[in-house]
Amino acid sequence: MAKDYLFGKTLTELQNVVKETGLSAFTAKQIAQWLYQKKIGSIDEMTNLSKKGREYLTENYEMGIQKPSKVQESVDGTKKYLFPAHRNLYIEAAYIPEDDRKTLCVSSQVGCKMGCLFCMTGKQGFQSQLTAGEIINQIRSIPESDLLSNVVYMGMGDPLDNIEEVLKSLEILTSEWGFAWSPRRINVSTIGLIPAMRRFIEESEAHLAISMHSPFNEERKKLMPVEQVYTIEQVIETLREYDFGRQRRISFEYIMFKGINDSPAHIKGLTKLLNGLRCRINLIKFHPIPDSPMQGCTHETMMWFSEQLNKKGITTTVRRSRGEDIYAACGLLSTKELVKKQSEPEF
Repeated sequence: MAKDYLFGKTLTELQNVVKETGLSAFTAKQIAQWLYQKKIGSIDEMTNLSKKGREYLTENYEMGIQKPSKVQESVDGTKKYLFPAHRNLYIEAAYIPEDDRKTLCVSSQVGCKMGCLFCMTGKQGFQSQLTAGEIINQIRSIPESDLLSNVVYMGMGDPLDNIEEVLKSLEILTSEWGFAWSPRRINVSTIGLIPAMRRFIEESEAHLAISMHSPFNEERKKLMPVEQVYTIEQVIETLREYDFGRQRRISFEYIMFKGINDSPAHIKGLTKLLNGLRCRINLIKFHPIPDSPMQGCTHETMMWFSEQLNKKGITTTVRRSRGEDIYAACGLLSTKELVKKQSEPEF
């Protein structure tokens, strides 16, 4: 039988592990500190545990830490890390350094079931959920781990479609026994899965980002099939029910497509839709994906769009495009690697 992994367990889960060993209850917190703060590589390094306890853990558990199998580096310093996942598949994490801000974009699923028209990950289809350990392993296992200032759950998959494991990973990241990060350093994205979004708002203090891309139902439905289940109006009305406070941020991600969602009518629609909601809009350049007729807007159009929304009182920024020379769009690198593996001859 395969051994269970220690890395990715919450303090409560580690307390259950400790009960099995007959060790003192406080040992669970010691194990957590070894896993998440001292960043050891093996159970034998847990030197304040008894020899008997370490032997039991070694016999029944593995660390569960895995290094990336490949990295690509952009001329602008962005790095795309590829991690092995289930059934010879892959997930991606993108390291984005910018001035004093060092951000890692992590994946929460292998593939994605949402089928957004503009996303390469969706073309892979949904393969499996990542565990909390597999999510946090992306943060723990890159060489720049200690440099990170921020983490965004905006990689492969919709994080709120994996709400249980994502909440566990957030608990480990923000608890004093874990990585002890402030939740203000973490941003979680979703296309608007309302029931899971409610849980996230109520059980976490991390920032929330909503993938919008159009204020109009029929147009958004063509881009994002989720609009048939949870409309953008319903998402925003749900957000209005909560008091996020001054420190917690709501943002809307808006990929700009030439001739599709870049008109004065869209500015008017966004202004009406978001009226009175304390939020910001991030405008994102579209990175073309294979077999897609859609094109990105020019920088000039994006700046104009941003200026018009700011004049309307909606804080809007144009996100700087990074890593275009290393398959920057989410899912491109893992898809390329998957196709390569599938084309390799079997012996």
